[in-house]
Amino acid sequence: MPYRILIVEDMQELLDNVCAFFREEGKDILEVVSCSDGDEALAKVTDEDFDLMILDIMLPGASGFDICRAARKKGSCPVILLTALGSDENIMKGYELGCDDYVVKPFVMRHLYAKSLALLKRAKREAIGEMLSCGAIKLDKRTLNVTVNGREIYLNSKEYALLFYLLTNKDCILTRQAILDHVWDDNFDVSDRVVDNTIRRLRNALGEASSQVKTVFGRGYKLTEGK
Repeated sequence: MPYRILIVEDMQELLDNVCAFFREEGKDILEVVSCSDGDEALAKVTDEDFDLMILDIMLPGASGFDICRAARKKGSCPVILLTALGSDENIMKGYELGCDDYVVKPFVMRHLYAKSLALLKRAKREAIGEMLSCGAIKLDKRTLNVTVNGREIYLNSKEYALLFYLLTNKDCILTRQAILDHVWDDNFDVSDRVVDNTIRRLRNALGEASSQVKTVFGRGYKLTEGK
């Protein structure tokens, strides 16, 4: 699936040149969306998802600062501010609003493209880092959502903490005592039985992935990829 990039610039010739360069260089990996009006861009940011935004600051309607602010309220999509305003004050304002980089006009097209690719790759690495997975089970550390084969499941706080501990130690045998220490560290009066009961409830919640939680008799539990 190609990366979706939003490029916003009110100088039509420059916008056309940037879009043409990105489409040619990023053939098969980039989908370029463009507009020259700030209000139109603001609506796109609100209604659509992008992997990267390149925003001019001085625009008719909403400014690039306004669009960057809206993007940050929605998520962590990388933002490059593209502008003739090269003063320290404007650069600091952009960074305070959450932009990831700042390119001052005039610029070298290949330089802008290289910065864009670097931000896309960094964002992809961070997104991978936010997801724990094992077989059919996925846990998003950012949203706290847990899915099994794409179906969201509900876990209470202890079941979630137990699954998190299993996922971060997949294929490792975890003793009941180790689980107690990590999941119930706020309560030292609980017994081994509470671990077994929580494992049972977790398996029920995992449904078709329940068999990934293995009992290692006499030792504890482990999470594996297969059934």
